[in-house]
Amino acid sequence: MLTSSPQQLIMVSGKGGVGKTTLSCGFARQLARQHSDETVLLLSTDPAHSLGDVLQIAVDNTPAALPDLPNMQVRALDAALLLAQFRADYGTVLELLVERGSFVEGDDLSPVWDMGWPGLDELMALLEIQRILRDREADRVVVDMAPSGHTLSLFALMDFLDTLLAALGQFQQKHRTLTETLAGRYTPDEADRFIADMRHDLEQGRGLIQDGTRAVCWVVGIPEPMSLAESDRFITALDRLSIPLGGLVINRGGQSEGRPLATHRSVLAQFETIARGQPVLWVPLQPSEPVGTVALDGLMAQVKPLAALAVPEEPPADVSSTGYLRLSPIAPGIEDLVAAGRRLVVVGGKGGVGKTTVSAALGWGLAQRHPDANLRVMSIDPAHSLGDAFGQPLGHEPTLLLPNLQAQEVSADVVLDQFRTDYLWDLADMMAGDGDIAGGIQLAYGPDAWRQVVAQALPGIDEMLSLITVMDLLERNEHQLIVLDTAPTGHLLRFLEMPTALGDWLGWIFKLWIKYKDVVGRVEFMGRLRTLRQRVLAAQEKLKDPQHTEFIGVVQNQSAVLAETKRLNQTLRDRGIAQRYIVHNRYQPGLELPGELFPHQCVVRLAALPPTPLPFDQVKQAAYLLLTPPTSRG
Repeated sequence: MLTSSPQQLIMVSGKGGVGKTTLSCGFARQLARQHSDETVLLLSTDPAHSLGDVLQIAVDNTPAALPDLPNMQVRALDAALLLAQFRADYGTVLELLVERGSFVEGDDLSPVWDMGWPGLDELMALLEIQRILRDREADRVVVDMAPSGHTLSLFALMDFLDTLLAALGQFQQKHRTLTETLAGRYTPDEADRFIADMRHDLEQGRGLIQDGTRAVCWVVGIPEPMSLAESDRFITALDRLSIPLGGLVINRGGQSEGRPLATHRSVLAQFETIARGQPVLWVPLQPSEPVGTVALDGLMAQVKPLAALAVPEEPPADVSSTGYLRLSPIAPGIEDLVAAGRRLVVVGGKGGVGKTTVSAALGWGLAQRHPDANLRVMSIDPAHSLGDAFGQPLGHEPTLLLPNLQAQEVSADVVLDQFRTDYLWDLADMMAGDGDIAGGIQLAYGPDAWRQVVAQALPGIDEMLSLITVMDLLERNEHQLIVLDTAPTGHLLRFLEMPTALGDWLGWIFKLWIKYKDVVGRVEFMGRLRTLRQRVLAAQEKLKDPQHTEFIGVVQNQSAVLAETKRLNQTLRDRGIAQRYIVHNRYQPGLELPGELFPHQCVVRLAALPPTPLPFDQVKQAAYLLLTPPTSRG
């Protein structure tokens, strides 16, 4: 059904860990096989690329044909390389435009290209996809997107780029007006051509991505309540952004005698409802991991429309809310982190491995053990599911779950509004040269354009805003322990990189101010930025202090998960961040993790949790299994 669709662009997204990459690879192979006269390009925009892990080949930023399907190419977008090319193509004209709209000179901007950019992965991916489609480098493009929250950030970049181009247009208009005033005439230059070309490309890209005859987004889920809830929110957001929905793929479905399990009946019916009339495909659970071309092709042969399958009646639920006591913990467990003096626990790993359940369980279990200690569990993943785990809506304002336990889903919009008030409005005015001392040049460099950029939502800065939120909480010293439920690996690394990146940006601003302080003034504002930089550097030290911060990785025994976790492990070591624990989720007796993968970590085995009527019941089970000392269990 998917391979018969005529669209040029097929995007695949959904909750982390539901099998987006596997199905993207499988669908792309099907397309290439069924359309042998066309070129099919499979792209990954997720900073934690897994195409190579699934296809069992090396994949990088250079498109490479598959050995058995020469008309199919595979590529993992590298944001850093794309930025270098973008700088080579447009860096000079962009520096010229910013110079025309601010007090800085072009040479002052050169260091910016080498600093960490919030939203860089999404921005470079969007521009490159537009370029590939514009230049017709492939007949069809299948995109393995990042998990849903960061996919929405990529789509939202179109609106941000509109505002940015409008601001650059104002910079150029001021230059045009000054030139006409002084010289009597104006001849369009390279900056005018750049703005016109970018506006045209953005308009064409938006037209394609919102045209259901040329582009669709397929959403992948699994037959579980938390996946259903996130898929529903994601589809609603796609509709708001006018991104056409191609359909739903329900992956890893349990079945018996060729039919979905009766226990899936209710959740499958709800998936059909949120599909809004689009196709719903069924992919059965495989006895082993579908990696490599043979396994992928075999998996695709089993894909069927859900409507063609008869789902048995669902039996009455027979699992009680105390059913978790039936499972026995497996030593070793995670030590009492409150008693050990930890202040921050960061739970990370590949999407879908169970980070949210583990985060919620740690918070719940430790809060029950320490009724006199104040704890908070926070989600900093833009696609929040912490509320789904606890079985109640959560928002930016903390919700009291126990007298000593709060839960929160950080809202980037709320934090950004405060960050604007504290810093960004002043920074916009400073960059425009609009100050008491700079009043004489206000006509040439008014702040309106810079303020328009700051007023717009800034996609891709979730990690920076999350860092600010965590810093504020730690500084207030109101909680003995904060547990962070993080975004999947690629974006978790961006969060951990953010203290360095933000420190670099602030350092650059200080250098500008020192050079131009007689023009811009704003001594009080620079004092606030200096304080912010000191806070950021202090946060960086806390992240690296093993007595303060505990990093807990969560894995499942799957090759793609383990490969990504191994890369994450190495990156943490390179950055001086200690990691003592690995939670092996959905552990099955006898199927241990390869010992050589995590020689320096304590592996905590969390058995596969039996189905329960509510996800919160599983949180309670996990809390009991992870935290209770083996000697006192029984």
